[in-house]
Order: sequence, then C-alpha cells, then structure tokens
Amino acid sequence: MKLKTFLPLVTYPDPASETSIANAVAASKLLGAELNALALEVEIPQVSNPLSRALLDVGEMIKDARNLSAQRSDELLADVKTGAAAAGLPVRMDSLKSAPALLGEVAGERARHFDLALLGLEPDNAGTRMVAEGVIFGSGRPSLLLPTTAKLEKLDHIAIAWDGSRVAARAVADARLLLERASSVSIVTVTDEKPLKDKDSGERLAESLRDAGLKAEFNAIRAESGPIAATLQRYAAEKADLLVMGGYGHSRLRDFVLGGATEGVLSDLKLPVLLSH
Repeated sequence: MKLKTFLPLVTYPDPASETSIANAVAASKLLGAELNALALEVEIPQVSNPLSRALLDVGEMIKDARNLSAQRSDELLADVKTGAAAAGLPVRMDSLKSAPALLGEVAGERARHFDLALLGLEPDNAGTRMVAEGVIFGSGRPSLLLPTTAKLEKLDHIAIAWDGSRVAARAVADARLLLERASSVSIVTVTDEKPLKDKDSGERLAESLRDAGLKAEFNAIRAESGPIAATLQRYAAEKADLLVMGGYGHSRLRDFVLGGATEGVLSDLKLPVLLSH
C-alpha cells in the first residue's frame, strides 16, 4: 500500500512559503509517497454592525481578505503541482474554507486520512504554528516538521529522543517506515533533565532495533543548563538528518499547553523533526 503524505497550506494572513512546498515534495519523494496538498482558505463572516460598515467599510475589508486567500490558494496549489511534476511525484490537491480560528482543527481532522503530515514551520508566519499544533494534537497521526532554513535532501541518519515514556514509544512506532529506510539510527537520552525510571531503557531500544535489522546505537548526554529542545536538536544536527520525538501537550479551548521539549522545537526548529502525540 502506497504511503500518503498530507501537506496543509495556510493562505492568510501570510501564505506558506515556496521552501515549505519544496521540502514537502522532497520528503514525499524520499518516502516514495503520494503527496496530498490542502490549501486552507479563510471564511470570514460578514458583520452586522452599521457603525463598523459606515466608519471602516468592514464588509469590503472582509471581501478583500477572502479574495486574497482564494488567490493565494490557487497560487500555492499551482506551485505544488509544478514541484510534484518536476519530481515525478503523484499528487492530489484540494482546498477547504474555514473560519480563521478553526484552521488548525480542520487541518487536524483532514490529516487523519493520511499516513504522515508534512508541516512547514515558518518563524514569521503564525498561521503555520497554529496549523502545526492542530495537526500534531488533533490528528492522531505523526507529523514531520520541516524548517524553512534548509532544504531537505536525505533521511539517512535518524536520531531518536528517548526517555522510556509511552509518548516516546509511540513516536518510535510511528517512525517505523522512516527508520526502515535509514542507514543508521542514534538513540539519545538526556540524563540530567528529569528522573529516569529505567536507565537501561535506551540500550534495550537500540538492541531491539538491531534485532530488527537496523544499525542502531545508544548515547547518553547531558543537558546541563540549556533547554532540553536545544540540547536534543544540537545533538541531532551534528550527525542526523531527522530527529524523532514524542509530542507532549494537550488542548485547552484551542490553546495548547505544551511540554518543554515540544514548545522548544515548535518555537525554534533547527532540523526536520518527526513529532508523535
């Protein structure tokens, strides 16, 4: 059965970047997947306040926002089509209208129909963060976060952030298709960030992966005084093409309460990270 990736694209107020599309195309090609792109258009309801209409012409402003969002939707999907064709990649495209505050939720619901979400995370585009959180915590599917600071070229060496938890184990299971394509795997445990119930858990995971035919090694490192997300990303970036980690957090009235490592990665993404919740 062919792997299916999912690419949600924000259109308003700032559109997704060409780099996010290029990285999603590259990731799908590396995985031999079919790319499914969804342009998220904003549907802003008209206001009924006569004063707003008289002083600001809010109705016209809303119309302009809708039209701009629809125009960008067409442009982004055209870029996806062009990139997929150049890569020889099968692609399907669609668009969906939603209230701006619900874009993350609708993206998360649509992502449930695919194997892996591809999320371009752009520091200056708040919409990409909102959609990323909605997909990570609302889809039940793994998400591959793709930074815009570099092009994705290979997925040969994969690092796994391991603390022996249920969430970390879920992430390893969700990353199985990527791990099977890797030439080497590094399991990394930060020993001084929080108490660990089983200090030998990382080595047992490495042994399990070796039994499955993977080249895996275990490494224990120290965070010392730095944030856990920075420590993990710094370690992974030195040797790996991708970091696999569990996503800690939950939703509270559409505001996400995140774990420290998850917040750190979403706020300052340095390399491709597969997050699983």
